[in-house]
Amino acid sequence: MGMSVTISEAAADDQDAAEQILKLQYLCYQSEAELYGDYSIEPLTQSLDSLRAELAAGTALVARLGDEVVASVRGTVDADGTARIGKLIVHPRMQRHGLGGRLLDAIERHLGADGTAKSFELFTGHRSEQNLQLYRKHGYAQVRTQRVDDRLTVVTLAKEADASGESVSHITLTA
Repeated sequence: MGMSVTISEAAADDQDAAEQILKLQYLCYQSEAELYGDYSIEPLTQSLDSLRAELAAGTALVARLGDEVVASVRGTVDADGTARIGKLIVHPRMQRHGLGGRLLDAIERHLGADGTAKSFELFTGHRSEQNLQLYRKHGYAQVRTQRVDDRLTVVTLAKEADASGESVSHITLTA
């Protein structure tokens, strides 16, 4: 499969990117909803205004194939230096080509660029084996679990920040 995917920061006021991220998020979280038997999960019910507020409050990276957003991830750094990474999504047709891992590495570099991020934290559901495998491959270890209900236990994973973090403004992936 030949492709050239560009990873860059999504501007908070980029209406087209916000709309594409929301549509992609809806598509990508269908499998999670099916896995847990719950279609009321927040990524499937999030409004465009709520997404825009998230983009304005933190950092969002998008991977584009031409003009199409095919992957995205969001992150924030709190006052204690914990970078919280969330909603790492990759279009189903683009999965299993390393794009999710490259996007995860890119958000870590971006959030850790100025030394503010001392550690990274993210979470997923206990049945989301592909997510858990990806995060462990990238150095994350389980730090806690929280049982939400009979169907879902949230697994939180974390790792320390790499002191050599550098900002990402543009990365090209060719596979």
